[in-house]
Order: sequence, then C-alpha cells, then structure tokens
Amino acid sequence: MIASLHGILIDKDNVSVVVECGGVGMRCLVTAVTSAALPALGQEVFLYTHFAVREDSMDLYGFAEKSELEIFRLLTSVSGVGPKIGLALLSQFTADNILLFIAGGDAKSLTAASGVGKKMAEKIVFELRDKVGSIAEGKGMSDVMTAGNASANTMTHEAIEALVSLGFSQSESALAVGRLDPSLPTDELIKQALKDLSRRV
Repeated sequence: MIASLHGILIDKDNVSVVVECGGVGMRCLVTAVTSAALPALGQEVFLYTHFAVREDSMDLYGFAEKSELEIFRLLTSVSGVGPKIGLALLSQFTADNILLFIAGGDAKSLTAASGVGKKMAEKIVFELRDKVGSIAEGKGMSDVMTAGNASANTMTHEAIEALVSLGFSQSESALAVGRLDPSLPTDELIKQALKDLSRRV
C-alpha cells in the first residue's frame, strides 16, 4: 500500500496533483482543501495517501492533513459512500466540521456537499455517530463529544430543537447547548446558548 508521497509538485488542478517521486510522476485525486494548501509547482510536497483498488480502476487519493485521510476512510467505510462522495464532503467541509456534524446528528448540513442527498447524509450520521467519539476524543475535541451526547437529555434536546427552529443549524445548536450544564431548565439552556451563539456570529 502507498501510505504517503514526498516529492516535487509538478502539476496540479482543482481535483488532482502530480508528485514526482524518484523520477516517477504519481497522480493523486485531492480535496479542494488540500488543493488550496499546496505549494507552488516545483516545490517539495508531502501528502498522506489512500490507495483504492476496484474492479475497473486503481486510484490514489492525497491529503495534506492526516485528519483528512482519517475522515475520508471513515466516510468511505459506510456502504454506498464511495471515494467520490468522500472527496466531495471533504472539499465542502473541514475534517473537524464533519466530525461535529456527525457527532451532533446534523445530517442536513452534510447535504450541502455535491452528490450527498438526505438519505445518504442520514445514513452517514446513523452509522458513524458512535465511531466519531473516539476520534474526537483523541483530537481533544471535548466540545464535539459533549455536543454529540447533548440530545440524550430531554431538556437539552428540547433546547436544541428550539434553537434549530430559530434558524441555527443542528450542529451549532448542539455545540452551544453541549457547553452548558445539562441539569439547567430548558428555558435557561436556550437563553445561555443564544448568548453564546450571538457572540460567535
């Protein structure tokens, strides 16, 4: 398996790059986030890679950050979610945002990515919500962990729903409520979460 590439960047566009390693040009498909982070042509570049072999193709996918690679592999572990969808999601959102959406049960936000419909987004959240906990914890994202568990409490769930009805997304609502004491009454949770959200606008 090709785990990484380290060489000279000799060609790039919005969806792929060519890295020359030992005289051999290796083409990688990349996300928009990775493409934007690349150096100028002729400069050294390092990419984490995923090598996908299928009946009709062999493709190499490159990522500037290891977290991108980890989320790509997590997403494509879901049945029906192929590399194309994984790239689309990671081109639309950062890896941390995808973790937040899944932990917060925010399937709606995921549908902003090209090719991701409501059913697929809901499937991704359903299958991965339990798995993202260990990744988020390993990254020190305690807020994401709290947000992912917030809806388990009736009062926090009601507060999140109220915030969503006011126009905030599911994920940002869950994150704001998740920072608060879950024993607070619903109206107090909403009040304090609104203050937090207003400061972040």
